[in-house]
Amino acid sequence: MVLVIGTRGSKLALWQANWVRDRLAKAGAEVEIKIIKTTGDKLADLPLTQSGTKGLFIKEIEEALAEGIVDLAVHSLKDLPTDQPPGLKIAAVPPREDARDVLISREGAGLIALPAGSRIGTSSLRRQSQLRALHPNLEVVPMRGNLDTRLRKLDAGDYEALVVAAAGIHRLGFRDRVTEYFAVDAMCPAVGQGALAVEIRQGDERVEHAVQILDHRTTHQAILAERAALRELGGGCQVPIAVHAWCENHLLHLLGVVASIDGRRIVRASGSGSIEEPGRLGAELARRLVEQGAREILESVARG
Repeated sequence: MVLVIGTRGSKLALWQANWVRDRLAKAGAEVEIKIIKTTGDKLADLPLTQSGTKGLFIKEIEEALAEGIVDLAVHSLKDLPTDQPPGLKIAAVPPREDARDVLISREGAGLIALPAGSRIGTSSLRRQSQLRALHPNLEVVPMRGNLDTRLRKLDAGDYEALVVAAAGIHRLGFRDRVTEYFAVDAMCPAVGQGALAVEIRQGDERVEHAVQILDHRTTHQAILAERAALRELGGGCQVPIAVHAWCENHLLHLLGVVASIDGRRIVRASGSGSIEEPGRLGAELARRLVEQGAREILESVARG
């Protein structure tokens, strides 16, 4: 059986696709990788918040999947909108990498030790808002580019520090660059951060059977809870919404944060319950956030 994986061509995307390929190959499948350029790759210099395009890094890959050009797609789960195209489904969610964010500082200073006015680069409104809440005197600067590019800009002096996902740092072998790991209650991660999604066509039993070896149940249930919360709040990956779920003592625990871009207003909610009810738990968490004013914050962000 030959399986064709669709993926972006960045180093991190290829690492992820090769990770999936190697495990499928060990199970006896013949696997090929097809690189597909996405809108997000073509708009490399445009800040994500100004793109106006949903699913920047997945649209063309999902089109290739729907058309049968590829058999499965491997995505960073945080890039997947909660409303998937008809006919496609997430068939497997492998074990999650570290979901936390990390600070990489040029001079080795932790966040609180950074001098007022220090330029700190990040690509997401979620990180920007929580950073400003933690350290109001920083200059938070939007940035794009793959991990190598961001690290080069840091080393060249364009920024004093970066905030990026630990997962990408770990996968590409840059652990030694990490200055500080943020606790999830200090910098709540994005929905799906650190996790991969293996997406297939609905009804393709051949591929679904093949990829089931990749699925990690507790990670998958946590992801379902996070995405349910995001869906209830009506947000995508470029809004200041953070939700993180994890399994402990046979229970699913959730933490959610919605913050204004300036970091001056921030609401938090948490909850826990049966791992068998991720959708209900996620929706309940979202409602708790709304009760504290999350909707007003998000509407304010949308108005700019």
